Formats: sequence, structure tokens, C-alpha cells
Amino acid sequence: MLFESSKIILRKMTLQDVELYHTWRNDIEVMKSTSPFLDIYHIDETKEFVSQVILGSGSSRSYIIVEKESNNPVGITSLINIDYKNRNAECIIDIGDKTSWGKGYGTEAMKLLLDYSFLEMNLHRVYLRVFSFNNKAINLYEKIGFQHEGRLRESIFREGKWQDIIHMAILQNEYIKRDYVDRGAE
Repeated sequence: MLFESSKIILRKMTLQDVELYHTWRNDIEVMKSTSPFLDIYHIDETKEFVSQVILGSGSSRSYIIVEKESNNPVGITSLINIDYKNRNAECIIDIGDKTSWGKGYGTEAMKLLLDYSFLEMNLHRVYLRVFSFNNKAINLYEKIGFQHEGRLRESIFREGKWQDIIHMAILQNEYIKRDYVDRGAE
């Protein structure tokens, strides 16, 4: 199934997810490695953000990552800044439930999102930005096949130090070839 793996299901984000997303968005430990702007948000700010930016944009698709066995939401993944003419999009992912960290949900969610991006939407390129101190994420993206494209030196100030933002991307043909090889040319 397109939005399902052995461990997770991706389901479309809805307004009913605002409170859950609000919890994740206000957890500094969750957001410090993915969000350039750390703050504490009022529920009304989160509702407005979800309504206008996440759900109200024609250039984004957002999915709640649900752990299959328990049916509990564990995170969110999105395609944003979708450029239909040039067939590019940026992807983001946050595992908001800290008890779900390190269980492979991020890897499976990224693979499902890339399957959708390349095999259904026929995108040519999916890119992302990752903070230089987020080694687990960088390793995950490299394992999936993302290539380093550039580095914005000392672009984010986090925990008293300047950090780089690394740009990475994967092309449709690279993903399909890699996926074909990984699955043993079924």
C-alpha cells in the first residue's frame, strides 16, 4: 500500500491534529534539531500555522506518521514548496513522540514519502535542509541516498554556537535505481 509500511501508516494531517502538533511544536527537545526558530507557541498560533501553512497551501502535503500496532501518532512528514513546473519539493520530518526515537519510524516515513514523491507525483528532485549537528538525521539521509549539495556556513545560532545548515537532495532516477537494487530487482 502506498502510505503504509511494516511499522507505520502515513495519514493526511487534519485540523483534529492541531493539539497533538502543538505539543510537539512546543517541545524544545523535539524542535531544536529541526526548527530554525525556537519559541513557545500559543494554541491559536499553532491553529493558524496549521490552517494556513500546512493545510492551506496548494504547494504542500502533510502526513501524520502513525505507529501501526498501537495506532498512536509519532510524528509528521511533509512535502513543502512543491514546484509542479520544475518537479521539485522540499521534505521535512519530525518524530514528535520522543519515546519513538530510534525505532526506525523516520526511515520508513522518509521511504514512503519518497515513494509517493517519485513514483506517484513524478517529481524529479526532493531536497531538504539539515543542521550540521544533527548527525543521526544526516546518516539517515545518506543511507537513503540523499547527496550533499551545499552548506550554509554558520547560518543558525543554537545552544551558544554557530552551526551550518547542510543542503541535501535526491533525484528521481537515483532513488528508483537505488530502490531497485535494494529490493533485489524483484
